[in-house]
Amino acid sequence: MPKKKTKDPVGMLSEAIVDALLDKKAFDPVILDFTKINSSLCDSFIICHGTSRTQTEALADGVIAGVKKKTGLNPYHKEGFENAEWILIDYGDIIVHIFQESMRKFYNLEQLWGDAEITKVNPNPKKQVIL
Repeated sequence: MPKKKTKDPVGMLSEAIVDALLDKKAFDPVILDFTKINSSLCDSFIICHGTSRTQTEALADGVIAGVKKKTGLNPYHKEGFENAEWILIDYGDIIVHIFQESMRKFYNLEQLWGDAEITKVNPNPKKQVIL
């Protein structure tokens, strides 16, 4: 009998994060893949935004709870909950950035890290778009 294929731990973590963000109606989630870039600090960033402090906090809380439930992992570090304009959740291999819309436009991490492969997350996972 063939062995069942298992996902790699980073893939499972990424999937848990994206599922949690989509569940809380995150806006324009993207994944920046750094695996082909020498000396990167992590494998990827997952970036999205909410429209208010309440939503960014709900997105962050949803990620932390969803990842814990699906993988058993807690973040190594989290910050930005004080004003919830830019919340960072560090899982080591993956760093999640949850912005309020104006802060996302201001910091524009997608352009800053433009040499990364960028995947726009579509609520329909069969139609991912790689830029």
